[in-house]
Amino acid sequence: MPYDAVILAGGEARRLGGADKPALTVGARSLVENVVAAVSGADRTIVVGPERPIPGVVFTREDPPRGGPVPALAAGLAEVRAPWVVLLAGDLPFLTAAHVTALLKAADPAGAADPAGAESTGPGGAAAVPAGVESTAAAVPAGVEGTGPGGAAEAAGRAGAVMVDDGGREQWLAGAWPAAELQAALRTYEGRSLKGLLGPLTGARLALPGRPWFDCDTMDDLQEARMNVLKEWTALACKELGIDPAAVDRDQILELTKEVAHGVARPAAPLTAYLLGLAQGAGSAPEDAVARLTTLAKNWGEATTETLTDG
Repeated sequence: MPYDAVILAGGEARRLGGADKPALTVGARSLVENVVAAVSGADRTIVVGPERPIPGVVFTREDPPRGGPVPALAAGLAEVRAPWVVLLAGDLPFLTAAHVTALLKAADPAGAADPAGAESTGPGGAAAVPAGVESTAAAVPAGVEGTGPGGAAEAAGRAGAVMVDDGGREQWLAGAWPAAELQAALRTYEGRSLKGLLGPLTGARLALPGRPWFDCDTMDDLQEARMNVLKEWTALACKELGIDPAAVDRDQILELTKEVAHGVARPAAPLTAYLLGLAQGAGSAPEDAVARLTTLAKNWGEATTETLTDG
């Protein structure tokens, strides 16, 4: 199904201290780059916000800048050429192409098809997550339908779909609508909320796994997204090496490497993690090895001379 993507990425991020939120990174990508990757099947990708070095993207701004989501949507729609529009926030770290495909199928079940060449990896670029491992960027299972709150009866006669969060609340910056209907509604709409504009156009409310609607409004949100990348990487690395993930105390290792990076040197942190693995493989109890290495790092300034002069 031909579609254009409109990504709103020009807000003030007040709860992040005015930081350039779309440029903040989760895994190997910035937040906005992850959203752009998720709509790789779009005919055009339109970002409403400051220009960034992202190839293949059309940048535009609302007038005046930071005028709110409705003016930003209007600016993005002016660049739309396809019959369908996927509207997204620019700070969705867990969104994947598979989520977008499911959204389009829910918006128009009779006509949607998988976008050609769509990626299904998360912000770290990882492959499919092992079965049974919790993952916030796992691919959406095939055949997911838009049968969330509202159901098929409410959808009758209306195209368009919006994602809902775990509490059943619509996430209006994670939806898909017919472009012509959206443009017509905008011409007569005088309100400021996306709910007032998009609610009457929405037929399906879609609950998807992996929290694709999760956005990064606060530093806690950003930290949660980054920790989930570590969770996914740990699961995949354990599968590759044939290690039981339950044997990996991620928090303990991170605390140790933080202590080493702070007390010794940053390059010493990954080396210490490797030495910890060797010690465990040689039969040392992990808790004992961690305690000894932590003490060594805390006393590094005092221990250096003695260590270097030991015969």
